[in-house]
Amino acid sequence: MLDRVPNGNNDWRPHAKSRTLGELATHLAQLPGFGLMMATRNEFDGLAPRPPQPALTTNADRVRAFEELSAQLRAVLQKMTWDQANAPWKLRLGDKVVMNVPRTQVLRTVFITHSAHHRAQLGVYLRMLETPVPWSYGRSADEEPPGIP
Repeated sequence: MLDRVPNGNNDWRPHAKSRTLGELATHLAQLPGFGLMMATRNEFDGLAPRPPQPALTTNADRVRAFEELSAQLRAVLQKMTWDQANAPWKLRLGDKVVMNVPRTQVLRTVFITHSAHHRAQLGVYLRMLETPVPWSYGRSADEEPPGIP
């Protein structure tokens, strides 16, 4: 999906309340970094200051960031033990704990499902921009998965 995002349309949005194409594509590109944080830390405070994120303004920048963060995440997950995978993980808002679940659950819901949600949104944006939508969980109206006649 990220590879299909057309350059020069970062400010386009399908509706005034929607994220821009650039915001959505950048968020999707950076989500493996959030997964990496969940895999390597035991908690996250959503109200704590965050370091500035690099500006990803081109398709190539976003794809590169996604691939680099995904490779780092895969390396961490491949070394993770069952004890680490099932260890408690907390989401805080300051002193308030809003989530305290096994790491596997937060990786599945907050990283994997969240990524699928935004990938689907991006597919709709691409369709509205008359950009061919790649296959994802099977064929799209524009292409078949590799190896399917």
